[in-house]
Formats: sequence, structure tokens, C-alpha cells
Amino acid sequence: MTDTAMPASTPTAYTSAESTRPASGYTPLSNRVLVRISGPGTDKFLQGQLSQNLDDVKTGRSPRAAGASPKGRAYCLPRLVRDGNDVLMDLPAELAESNTAHLRKYMMLFRGTSMEAQTDGQIIGLLGNEAASRLAGDGLDNLSSPGDTLTLNSGFLVRTQSTAEGLSRFEWWQTHAEVVELDGVPQRSLADWQASEIAAGVATLSAATSDSYVPQMLNWQHLGGVHFKKGCYTGQEIIARMHFLGQLKKSLFRFHISKADSVPAAGTPIIAGERSVGNVVNAVGFDDGSCELLAVVRHGAADDSLFLEGQPNVFLQLKPLPYSVTERENGILNDT
Repeated sequence: MTDTAMPASTPTAYTSAESTRPASGYTPLSNRVLVRISGPGTDKFLQGQLSQNLDDVKTGRSPRAAGASPKGRAYCLPRLVRDGNDVLMDLPAELAESNTAHLRKYMMLFRGTSMEAQTDGQIIGLLGNEAASRLAGDGLDNLSSPGDTLTLNSGFLVRTQSTAEGLSRFEWWQTHAEVVELDGVPQRSLADWQASEIAAGVATLSAATSDSYVPQMLNWQHLGGVHFKKGCYTGQEIIARMHFLGQLKKSLFRFHISKADSVPAAGTPIIAGERSVGNVVNAVGFDDGSCELLAVVRHGAADDSLFLEGQPNVFLQLKPLPYSVTERENGILNDT
């Protein structure tokens, strides 16, 4: 088994996003690391560690997954892409080293199987259809749902979750990085992509939030990241119990702040009255001084007057997500 060191795990600093919300552009996602799992034990290894059924990771389909502790708390939220007999997954650069070190403890049981950083690869986020259509041509019509994937000479084009406002988004997984030439499509900042992730209701873990939430608290089941009918995997008992017994009491919400004193850090408490009812997961500031964030909040408190700890005059305005969270809306559970 061979190991390749992960890139330095430094937190990513975001500049302000454009408040006009760009409808087209591309962003090299330097805050994410591509990892390749290879060898005869690849599927069995991942099947025992992640919440996704590896039978569903196949040509044309690249679902999300979660890696969880025995207590069911998510420490990674990768997408899985099939590349021949290998599987590619993405990890936050900040957590890549610790995530892979944790997973390698279990990989030792699978002789000849390896996990290596794809150091000559990268992920590029694409806003709107313009750049994606230039890569895919007529093949773009086959990418109708999140997770649908088209194989390109340079890697894979994956449709990801659209924003609540209807902006289509894609990820270009380059297995061998090359110069990006998209015929006049503008490059956008990492903050613009992060803003689109928040508008799409897609959480990203950080050092402050890793191992803090059961995947359902991050709405991961509604992004296709939890398969409730697969076999056992680490954390499965807790995750399944929360699903089948209807025990989900808090989940991920999107909020807007019209004028923020500062962009809240991950983990910042959300306050209702005098009590904490949740915590910030991700946030981004805009060039007009506003801010948007994703936060895990207790269902019964989401419609209360909420503010950030330390900023009692900065109130959170509830914003829509592009998908329904049935557990808090009508109590109906969806099986995957």
C-alpha cells in the first residue's frame, strides 16, 4: 500500500462575493483536494466506511456520501466518481490530511488497496450552462439531475445541486490539470462559488464543524448522500435510527443578514432570546456588506427572531433552499 502526502491543510480565505450573483463563470476550487482510491479492495473498503452504496457509483452517476464516526457524526462529505476500477473523491483541503489518516486505519485490512492525493488533478466549479456546454457539447442534455456525470478526455463533468434561485452548477473534475480555456467565460472568485454552495444548500465541513453533526442534520439525505438500505458501515446504526424513528430535531437552514458586523466563523452560536438554538456551518460575505450562511438550527426555533452570538442587533432572515426537508415540513420520511 502506497501513501501520498496531502497538500498543506490551511484554511481557505474567501474574498467578498459579488452581490449581483454572477450567472456565468468558472472557479478553480483550490479549497478542495482530489483523492484516488485504487486496488482490489476499493469498493469493499468504501462500502464499510461511507454512507453511499458503492453499486450506485458507476459510469454516468457520481453520488455524494458521508464518512461518520461510530457515534454517527460526519467527518467528511465527499462526492464519489467512478474512474475505471478506481474511485475518486473530494475532501476539503483543511481536513484532507486528517480525513485520509483516519480512513487509512481501516484500509490496512485491504491488502493492495491505496489512497493517494491526485496532485496533478483539480476541481473547477462552473456557474451556469455556458462553460459546461462548451465542455460537453450535445452531451449536456444528459446531465439533467445532480450527480449525473459525463466522461471527458480531461476527466469528468458532474452536475451538482442548482441554487434555490435556479442557477445551474457543474463541477469539472480534471484528473490531470490543464490550462483552462473556456472562450471568454469569466473567472469568478472562490467566494462566488461558496455563495452558490450556500444558495444550493450544500454544507462544507471545517475543523470547527467536523464530527459535530449526524449527516441528516446537514440535509445530506436530501442531496442523495445517505443510502438507508445499504449494509452496515461505520456510524450506520445511529444514522439509521435517526431516520427510521423520526428523531431529527434540527437540520440545515439558509439565512441572510442584510448588514453584518463581520462574516461569522463556522461554529458561531445562533441565539433565540437567551438560549443557543444552533450553530453556523458555512458563511460568506458580499461586497455590499450583506452575508449569507448555512446553519444547523432546532426546528422549533427556525421562525423565531434569531441573531448571532455577540451581535444581538444583527438578525437572520430565513431564505429558501432548492430542495424540501420533509422531516421538518410534514413529517414524511424519504427512503433512499
